[in-house]
Amino acid sequence: MEQREQYDVVVIGSGPAGEGAAMMAAKSHLSVALVERYFEVGGGCTHWGTIPSKALRHAAKTLQDLRRNPLLREFRDASQLTYPQLLASATKVVEAQVASRRRFYERNRVPVYSGEAHFLDAHTLEVQPPSGKPVRVSGKHIIIGAGSRPYHPPEIDFDHERVRDSDSILRYGEHPFSVTIYGAGVIGCEYASVFISLGAKVTLVNTQDRLLSFLDDEIAEALSYHLREQGCVVRHNEKLMKLEARERDVVLHLESGRKMKSDLLLWANGRTGNSTELQLQAVGLDSNSRGQIAVNGHYQTAVPTIYAVGDIVGPPALASAAYGQGVHAVQHLLDPHIEPHRLDMIPNGIYTIPEISSIGKNERELQEARVPYEVGHCAFKNLARAQMTDERVGMLKLIFHAESLALLGVHCFGDGASEIVHIGQAVMADPALNNIRYFTNTTFNYPTMAEAYRVAAYNGINRLT
Repeated sequence: MEQREQYDVVVIGSGPAGEGAAMMAAKSHLSVALVERYFEVGGGCTHWGTIPSKALRHAAKTLQDLRRNPLLREFRDASQLTYPQLLASATKVVEAQVASRRRFYERNRVPVYSGEAHFLDAHTLEVQPPSGKPVRVSGKHIIIGAGSRPYHPPEIDFDHERVRDSDSILRYGEHPFSVTIYGAGVIGCEYASVFISLGAKVTLVNTQDRLLSFLDDEIAEALSYHLREQGCVVRHNEKLMKLEARERDVVLHLESGRKMKSDLLLWANGRTGNSTELQLQAVGLDSNSRGQIAVNGHYQTAVPTIYAVGDIVGPPALASAAYGQGVHAVQHLLDPHIEPHRLDMIPNGIYTIPEISSIGKNERELQEARVPYEVGHCAFKNLARAQMTDERVGMLKLIFHAESLALLGVHCFGDGASEIVHIGQAVMADPALNNIRYFTNTTFNYPTMAEAYRVAAYNGINRLT
C-alpha cells in the first residue's frame, strides 16, 4: 500500500462545499488534496442535481414561452420536443461546468484522488480507487463535504423503471403523460413546474398542510395558486400507505384511502447524507438517522481537526450556502477566533416556474417576536419591463421596521426572482445603507425589474402612520 505525503488539508468531495474548502485552502498557501469518488469533479450539484435540473427547467420554460408568444407562431413545431430531448440540452452545460472545475484544481495545484474514502484515524484516509490498490492520504485537518443523496424508504422499489428519485429522474427515457410527485418540498415543487410546462398531468402529494412552510405565507400561497391555475392537483396532509408499481403505470395508495395512478412516480421526500462509507466510528464520530454529522458554528465536528460542510450537516442544504461553509471551515482552522458563520444573510432560491427567492425575516416570524413592521408590495404586472417580456406573474415584497425603517426581509415571486433578491441582500448587509428610503433615493434604470424596489418602498412608506 502506498503511503502519501501529509497535507495541511484533505477535502472529501468536490461539490460546492468541498470546492469552497479546497480553493480557500489553496489560496491561503496550504497544501491541500481532494478525494472524489465519482469519475469527474463537481459532485452531485454538477452531475445529477442543481446544474442539470436547472438546465432542464430553463429548457422547459423556453418551451412554455414559445407556446404563448404570438410572435413565434412559426416555430410552434419546436414546442413538441420531448422530455428526453430537453434532458439532452443539459449535457453541454454539465460538460462546461466540469471542465471549469477541473481547471480550478489544476491551476491551484490541488491533486485529486479518485475513489471512495474512509477514515483510518483522525488524520488519515484510505482511498479505494475504481481499480487498483487503495492509497492512504493524511492531513492535519480533514474536511468532509461528501454531500447527500435522495432518501430511499426500504418499502419503495427504486429499481422499477417507473419509480424515480430526484437523481434518476434525469435519466428517464420517455415523455410522461402523467406524473405523481410524492413530497412537496423545494425539489417536488420545482419538478411539478417543469412537468406542467411540458404538458403533463401532475399531482403533487404534500405530507404537510401547506406548501413550503418556511416561506412567507403570502409567497407560499402565491405559488400554490399559480400551480393550481396551471392544472397541477395539490393534495395536502397525505401519507404513503403503499406503492404499486406495474408494467404500464404506478398506483400510489395513501392512508386517506385515495389511489393515484400515473405513468411515473417521482419520490421527492427528503435526502440523506453520504456518511455511510466514511466509517466515522473509526474516529469516534457518528451520524443521525438521515446520515447527517453534528457540527458547531464553525463546522467543527466533535473531533476538532475534522470539519463537515454542505448537505452532510443538514439545513440549509443549498449549493450557495455549501460553498460558503467550506470557505468558513478553512478560515476557522487558520484563525480559531473568527465569528461563527452567519446563515441569516444567505438567500434561498427556489427554481419553480416562475422563481421564488427570499432573505431575512417573514411576517410570521416578526409577529411572533412582536417586532413592529410594515410591508411594501410591487405587483410585477404593473412594471413596464414585465409587460414587455410578458412575465407579469409575481411580486416583490419588502418588510421593514416601522420605526427604524431598516429592511428586515425581502420576498420575491416571479421571473428572475433569484437575481432580484440580491439588491435587497446588499442593502441588508450594510448597516450604513439599510433603510427602506435607500430605494426611494436611488435611481434605477428604466424599464427594469429592479425598479420594483422603488415601487415597493413607496408603497410601504405610504402605509406608515
